[in-house]
Amino acid sequence: MGSYAKTGKLLLAASIGVGLLAGCASNEKKESASATVNKEGFPIVSEPMTLTLMAPDTGDQDWKKMKVLDIMAEQSNIKLDFRNAPKDSFDTKKNLVFASGDYPDMFYASGLTTAEQINYGEQGILIPLENLIDEYAPNFKKVLEENPEVRKSITAPDGHIYALPVIEMSQHWYRNPIWYNGDFLKALNITKLPTTTEELYTYLKRVKTEDPNGNGKADEIPLTASNARDVNLRDIRTWILGSFGVYEDTIYVDDSKKVHYTPLEEGFKQYVTFMNRLWNEELLDHESFSQTDEQKKAKVQNNQVGMFANWNAYMSLGGDPSTNDPMYAPVKSDMVDKPAIAANAGITPGAFAISSTNPSPEASMRWVDYLYSYEGALLFNKGPEGILWKYTDEATRTKEYLPIPDGGTDREKYRSTLTPNYGIPAPTINTDDIEKGLKGDFEIWVAKETQTKLLDQGARPPFPTLFLTSDEQTQVNSLTSDLNTYVNQMEAKFITGAEPLSNWDKYVDTLKKMGAEKMAKIYQGAYDRWASN
Repeated sequence: MGSYAKTGKLLLAASIGVGLLAGCASNEKKESASATVNKEGFPIVSEPMTLTLMAPDTGDQDWKKMKVLDIMAEQSNIKLDFRNAPKDSFDTKKNLVFASGDYPDMFYASGLTTAEQINYGEQGILIPLENLIDEYAPNFKKVLEENPEVRKSITAPDGHIYALPVIEMSQHWYRNPIWYNGDFLKALNITKLPTTTEELYTYLKRVKTEDPNGNGKADEIPLTASNARDVNLRDIRTWILGSFGVYEDTIYVDDSKKVHYTPLEEGFKQYVTFMNRLWNEELLDHESFSQTDEQKKAKVQNNQVGMFANWNAYMSLGGDPSTNDPMYAPVKSDMVDKPAIAANAGITPGAFAISSTNPSPEASMRWVDYLYSYEGALLFNKGPEGILWKYTDEATRTKEYLPIPDGGTDREKYRSTLTPNYGIPAPTINTDDIEKGLKGDFEIWVAKETQTKLLDQGARPPFPTLFLTSDEQTQVNSLTSDLNTYVNQMEAKFITGAEPLSNWDKYVDTLKKMGAEKMAKIYQGAYDRWASN
């Protein structure tokens, strides 16, 4: 079990001879050849082989010149032939490839949806992986043994695993956090952050009326949001919904294991009621339903905004990372004893799959399994030791960053030239050990804020990562578009006052006629099936 040997070391391993399967969907036969696939260590195969790989390309890198992939080719004896497509058009290219019958041997970071996995798995285009995992993936098998929810979340209703996931054990946010403007807190002499909706309202009111930016103008915007991806208030909604006992804006499961369709719930009604109050008193930015992220950011950088969402506060405020801008902790309303706080489930399905025309599924599984070991995940996430980082104590996995080569100033941009794991959902496992020693004071502070304000307060995933059956998926697809459009429209109308809240019952009746209760029932069945596995 465990990770593989380092470069240049060949472990004595059990091995079996496997024949290269002949044929591809284009009817061009691949030459048969015998190869030995070692079950442990490097090289993976006794004789050099080439496998084709399809992945999204961010445009920042040349996959043929990545040091990480060069190292993997040397260690594994497997050369890769890339059939990549630009990230922005990758889904279109992926669909064309599946329709063409000419498949790559491996799909890497391909974002295969659960519906795609079922569809192409049932057609025999993607092969089941569970037996290969048992025989050729000691690292991933260990992950499954230690995290049973991962296996449940990647197993299709027919009992097969068609794709491996991204597993994230060190990033706990469900959405980008909301941050307070620390300068405003200081100007208002606020030392205790709000813990209730009334205290939050009072803070926002003070931002509006007490000129915390000190310019003598009434230009402060207490709370702002953006219309990202044409979804209302997407950057702040989940955190505000939590005040009313709701974990997520569409589907969530409560502590009694009952599944809810959020827009039907009393908690959603109380949320739009609260937001309407903020709107009426101009405590919520009146451009929140129309502005882009960049327009929102410009207001924050102009020192006008009291609360806003981003990955980190300084990314909106500008300047260097700062510990002066606290993370928002969801507050409670009168209708709950404590707020609901959403956390990242840590599982992104569909990151790696093997096609039916792959000449050596065993070698492919061995190749990807390395990425779920500590050494493989470190290599693919940080690049080789000695370029951007080095160990200060290898026994404890403690590291430090090195100066960026050639006088560079953008560490992430340079990293993108070393490894494919940049800006795409690549198959791997991210753990705290990978970052050990690399976090500076700011990152440590953010981790502490996350721990005390989210995790220690009971944050949990709103709903597990799971599969719907083909029939369930078809029903959900037919319901989702119309429901989402209607809810999006009505949320904006209720908050802005274009629709009076006295029409709530009429809105609920319309949702039910559109199939909202059916949506909840479908997901209840899927959840019950997931929970019983």
